[in-house]
Amino acid sequence: MIERQLQRKIESRMFAGKAIIVIGARQVGKSTLFRMILEKQDCKTLHLNCDEPEVRDMLTNINTSELRLLIADNKIVVIDEAQRVENIGMTLKLITDNFPTVQLLVTGSSSFELQDKLNEPLTGRKFEYHLYPISTAELFNSQGLLGVRQTLEQRLIYGSYPDIINHADDAKELLANLAGSYLYKDLLSLESVRRPVLLGKLLTALALQVCSEVSYNELAQTVGTDNKTVEKYIDLLEKCYIVFRLNGFNRNLRTELKKGKKIYFYDNGIRNAILQNFAPLSLRQDTGALWENFIISERIKTNQYSGRYANSYFWRTTQQQEIDYIEECDGQFTVFEMKWNPRRANTQFPSSFLNAYDVKETAVITPDNWIDWVM
Repeated sequence: MIERQLQRKIESRMFAGKAIIVIGARQVGKSTLFRMILEKQDCKTLHLNCDEPEVRDMLTNINTSELRLLIADNKIVVIDEAQRVENIGMTLKLITDNFPTVQLLVTGSSSFELQDKLNEPLTGRKFEYHLYPISTAELFNSQGLLGVRQTLEQRLIYGSYPDIINHADDAKELLANLAGSYLYKDLLSLESVRRPVLLGKLLTALALQVCSEVSYNELAQTVGTDNKTVEKYIDLLEKCYIVFRLNGFNRNLRTELKKGKKIYFYDNGIRNAILQNFAPLSLRQDTGALWENFIISERIKTNQYSGRYANSYFWRTTQQQEIDYIEECDGQFTVFEMKWNPRRANTQFPSSFLNAYDVKETAVITPDNWIDWVM
């Protein structure tokens, strides 16, 4: 079993009088993470899965007396998929306030429902963490350097979901199930998502344009809808932890594009499953895009888990100068170019950017040096 980077951090927060919330996409390993933590705890534990209708009904508008009967002598209460419960924030607040010796462990897979329900009721009462697909550091700690190097092509094509890494021979079937409706279960239950076929078309369009600038107007024409619907669906996909958005960086230079945006997938395997393309790298035309998507998503994992707070962008000008990826941390910039072919690694970064901003470091990420930048 691969130990997650969040495990020790969460273990250090146990029984500190606050709820511990872990958010992330479905099947990313949230319940398994809690199970590994609980294996070290000698406490009676109550498990509640909010995908079950009876559990949802019971936790909706429950009062303190009913909670006392439900919790009984349990010292740990695990609530899975909490976003499925109306008023879950107030329920968690009641438990935190009235049962100070009880540790709450809560998972959620869609922030569009969960965040609004938790933020106000649980202000000052929670530790919140984001769990991603398996990171390179987690794989390194489990399988060593050789394992990380040997599985690179596998991860570029099939991604890093725990089930995929643990059952590589069944990767295609597992990804087909995951990238079908299960990953979007919460999104598809929303009244505002009335056209699941449109969602599928949009996901395909985004997968084809990964690492390229996207235009909501062009996407709308491609999938047969309007700009507002495209923007709404992309926002919901972000809040389901399927995709994330990079905005174009612009601050000083007149030639910088001011409204650019790129859409990336948190996991290469989900992107390839949407396109139903699992061809090996030697037969692909999109290896460069897979490499860029992979490295940027790995950097986001690294920054989050290490507590490095950085703003992320790409950069482009009207003269077609560009930088794949930029991180801004404490007013300084690190700029990246992703090159799958090391022979093309002698990239010259645009002098206009280097002269205009406080650039701390430049990096060209290739298969020869990538591990140094994602650990």
